[in-house]
Amino acid sequence: MKSTVGFARLINAFKYSVDGLRAAATHEAAFRQELCVVIPLSIAAWFIPVPIVQRALLFGVVQLILIVELLNSAIEANTDHISLELHPLAKRAKDMGSAAVLLAMIVAAVVWGAVLWQRFG
Repeated sequence: MKSTVGFARLINAFKYSVDGLRAAATHEAAFRQELCVVIPLSIAAWFIPVPIVQRALLFGVVQLILIVELLNSAIEANTDHISLELHPLAKRAKDMGSAAVLLAMIVAAVVWGAVLWQRFG
């Protein structure tokens, strides 16, 4: 609820965020699959011998995949909530969300490839 202000609002917002992460991990197979890749890469990013800015970039781009997947899952859930009927606009919304996830993965792969190539190539 938006009736709280100040610190209580921050606490509620944090709880809602945790609920969202829990819901994604529970109900979204794609999110769970991406976690299996993102968690090890997130850890590895901090041990690759590159400058700190590149480490942060390696870490950040894999987090971007999860962020975009959460938004895609929200689009899909909201679309399904409105109607399970097949509709061209519903398909377009879901396909665009999926395309956003794909682009986030491509960006992550390009960044990781560039950083690793510069360091070890």
